[in-house]
Amino acid sequence: MDALDQQLIAKLRHDARASIAELAAQLKVSRGTITNRIAKLERDGVIVGYTVKLRPDAAPDEIRAWTGIAVEGNQQLVIRALLGEPGVESLHDTNGRWDLLAELRVGNLNELAATLERIRRIKGISATETSIHLQSYRG
Repeated sequence: MDALDQQLIAKLRHDARASIAELAAQLKVSRGTITNRIAKLERDGVIVGYTVKLRPDAAPDEIRAWTGIAVEGNQQLVIRALLGEPGVESLHDTNGRWDLLAELRVGNLNELAATLERIRRIKGISATETSIHLQSYRG
């Protein structure tokens, strides 16, 4: 995947219903390029489906987790790769033990395991630690 593929995935993650024309205009490439890139990403198994984003309280069975990520090398390349990962809901630059903190949202434990495996294979990630969300409290 190159930078254009990662930008395309990020746009689709934000709005999977965006038209080919909208995506092409936003990324400043032809509609044919977008069509071909999406087809290749689907064929290669990078894009495995499209989904709907729900309010947090509308999907009570969804699994949420946070993954601390240590980065060696170019952090911007790692960030671009993570923003293209379907299981990553949000990504935060942090200080302390971890360089980045990723909020993950998946449908089940198998999806969580697959997401974590893909994250661990990203070049430049040297270590991760994941905590699964169990319950929230409000004061």
